[in-house]
Amino acid sequence: MEISMFIAYAAVGLLLALALTASATFTLRRNDQIVANMRKVQVPESWLPRLAGLKAAGAIGLVAGLWVTPLGVAAAIGVTLYFIGAVIAHLRVKDYELAPAAALTLVAAAALALRVLA
Repeated sequence: MEISMFIAYAAVGLLLALALTASATFTLRRNDQIVANMRKVQVPESWLPRLAGLKAAGAIGLVAGLWVTPLGVAAAIGVTLYFIGAVIAHLRVKDYELAPAAALTLVAAAALALRVLA
């Protein structure tokens, strides 16, 4: 069972890392949709580079977690907390278009569970 959990983590972790990398890139490039969403939830534009850095660090940590279990666990915790924060930011301003953030929260939590079980 341990090897199947590792394979599942590898699949989920790598897909999540890919999504985080794309999101970080779009955030750094100030993609119009990203900037509009950040404004909607009242995130200052000056925070965009830091948020992109957190996403990139999460992606790197998830991939490195394939070889270094504690790093993968820490990255999955961080990414889960990041997206919980995103959901809270949406709810705080009564913006209920939070499906992407909620879905990524669940995927990150799944990556965490799978890495711990592997």
